[in-house]
Amino acid sequence: MKMSVMVAAQLKAGIIFGDTINHEYIYMPGGEVGVDNPICVMETAHSRQDIELKRAVELILRLSLKPARHPRFGRKSC
Repeated sequence: MKMSVMVAAQLKAGIIFGDTINHEYIYMPGGEVGVDNPICVMETAHSRQDIELKRAVELILRLSLKPARHPRFGRKSC
């Protein structure tokens, strides 16, 4: 699957993608912005996992996640 440049750019800008009903969120922590191979976070109600940017974009597209308000961070992760 080809990585969506638009979704990757939004993650790099701090936009949080999620599903507020199922409590699933994917975002890039502020400390990862500007690094060569940034790591994103996939967070559910019961766990948090580090994932590569490419995998984050794939999951956002597959799960149809949209920009969302995270319960702690709000709309942006940085």
